[in-house]
Amino acid sequence: MKRFLNGTLLSSLFLSSSFALEVNLTKNLPYVNVDVNGKNVRIERIQDTKHKLRNSYTKTSRPCPPFCIQKMEPIPGIHTVSEIDVVNFIKDKVENNEGLLIDARLPQWYMQGTIPGALNVPFSVLSISLGSQYIDQMLELFAAEKKNGKWDFSDAMDLLVFDNGPWCQQGVAAMKNLVKLGYPKSKIKYYRGGMQYWQILGINLLKPKKTIGRDDE
Repeated sequence: MKRFLNGTLLSSLFLSSSFALEVNLTKNLPYVNVDVNGKNVRIERIQDTKHKLRNSYTKTSRPCPPFCIQKMEPIPGIHTVSEIDVVNFIKDKVENNEGLLIDARLPQWYMQGTIPGALNVPFSVLSISLGSQYIDQMLELFAAEKKNGKWDFSDAMDLLVFDNGPWCQQGVAAMKNLVKLGYPKSKIKYYRGGMQYWQILGINLLKPKKTIGRDDE
């Protein structure tokens, strides 16, 4: 049974050599079209070859702690992926209702822009120690089932988690929370590059209107 929530998407690949751009995602992939809440959104790179970042992601030196550089695979058993893997995940997993792209940042970050189709599930929403009231709601969204008071993750969706980038702790905190809840590491992937690398490579963003865990206004 398909599950729908704000930010959930179905994606479709549009690939044709006749539509190739100057700045493609890969040699044979100019862009990907995704359907986000009934609206067509294209994932593509900025075509201005002289374009440079001018936002906060140009910053090179944030205080550590808390903004320390993450290991390539900060949680053993959770595989780290690239930008093209993110695109393929949207195309192969999300399209087939088998996966969710999770933006684990706090809402104030998310609302500034995110990867098209990402679902905002702040790391704190999954924290047992904070007594989050949303944990059951999120695990049900991820297609986990509660049986005899315990969560069964046999048919749970694959998750691809990201945050601001290699200096950000929010995605790792979200994954640690998921593992504590019993979510299988084999069903979680980590996009370490996050928003920083996504923008450095000139891939477009989506500015969301709503976020998970916020009341409708």
